[in-house]
Amino acid sequence: MIKYLFEWDDAKDAINQEQYGIAFTEAQEAFYDENRIIAYDEAHSKDEERLFCIGKTPKGVLTVRFTVRGKRIRIIGAGKWRKGRKLYEEKRRT
Repeated sequence: MIKYLFEWDDAKDAINQEQYGIAFTEAQEAFYDENRIIAYDEAHSKDEERLFCIGKTPKGVLTVRFTVRGKRIRIIGAGKWRKGRKLYEEKRRT
């Protein structure tokens, strides 16, 4: 199994836990789902490529917003968003 390297801002992690109930340590698990979906986040930052990882975890299907910096995946946000779950479930049916 591939071992990914993750990083994040601790203050953003605390805010994410308060708002969405998802810790970034839990969000990492979405990247290890064999059926995960990686998609570009075209609505955000123009300075840095942003992406979504949509994957199943023990907490359910999570959508994780991230960027890649060097060899590390920097988690920016994570939650159980309906749009991500719908896309994941549609992909699983095909």
